[in-house]
Amino acid sequence: MSHKVNLAIQILPMHMNKEQAYSAIDAAIAKIEASGLKYVVCPFETVIEGTYEEVIKLVDDMQDAAYDNGAESLIVNMKLHRSKSGDMYIDDKIGKYR
Repeated sequence: MSHKVNLAIQILPMHMNKEQAYSAIDAAIAKIEASGLKYVVCPFETVIEGTYEEVIKLVDDMQDAAYDNGAESLIVNMKLHRSKSGDMYIDDKIGKYR
């Protein structure tokens, strides 16, 4: 299946001061930006749209970026919306609120 999925992800660096944690989070978000996938940054999580394979690879890349920017331990919260019969689009969910 190569349908689009929506992945909501929150990466929480543990045992770091606020500035260090935000630096690790910013590095993870930079990976999303570089991926070319559609995304929306929200206050508590970021929602990404792409194929399952693309977003799962990006999850690994985001964690690596956080580790490369000082994180030693992460809590990664994820929610995945996937359908076997069609694409999941961010705009279908929030377009009317923009």
